[in-house]
Amino acid sequence: MSGVDSSPGATGEESLSPLEQEVLDEYVRLAGNLGDLSALLNDLASRPSAEILDALRGLERKTSTVFTLLKASVYSIVLQQEIRDDEAV
Repeated sequence: MSGVDSSPGATGEESLSPLEQEVLDEYVRLAGNLGDLSALLNDLASRPSAEILDALRGLERKTSTVFTLLKASVYSIVLQQEIRDDEAV
């Protein structure tokens, strides 16, 4: 299997049951997979792809447009409220 020795006397303790050994092997496999994932994410973070950057630029433009429309709507509501308040006086 992988790196964990369950033979008697390997650690001076009793040998592991098959289930315990299987669980330990899975943990070793999981740790290896997490290490691989970490390395891949570090690589992606250090060199963002052009496709991701283009998508983020598009998202930034859309967000900017929505923010501008929201500000205009709020301004319009405030202006209408002031006009109504002035007419009520």
